[in-house]
Amino acid sequence: MLSAEEVEQIIYSGLPATAGSGLKVEQAGEHRSRLRQPFSDKMIRPGGTLSGPTMMGLADAAMYAAILGTLGRLEMAVTQNLNINFLRRPAPRDLLAECRIIRLGRRSVVLEVTLFSEGDEAPVAHVTGIYALP
Repeated sequence: MLSAEEVEQIIYSGLPATAGSGLKVEQAGEHRSRLRQPFSDKMIRPGGTLSGPTMMGLADAAMYAAILGTLGRLEMAVTQNLNINFLRRPAPRDLLAECRIIRLGRRSVVLEVTLFSEGDEAPVAHVTGIYALP
């Protein structure tokens, strides 16, 4: 099992696109993760809402963090499937992701992520995904 800090370091070192994003792994391990994407004007899309790619990227990172925090250094675990349902317009605030592992198999992991705007209990998106394990 890895700490939240160790998982965050793996994400930043393995995914250069996250550099400068401010992504924060707040919790990882025990079949769960919680991540925070600090709000930035760069995330806004036409219409004044957070972009879909911002939300999908955070959800994917949360799934990866849950796997690393639970199973250890499996950098080659890869997204096999990601399905997102946008439920409501997110507020221009930090975006939070809460992930849980639904099924942990030998070759794949099924996960679920709920995305929230900071300070709001109503979810803005529901995400399911499958990761293939090396």
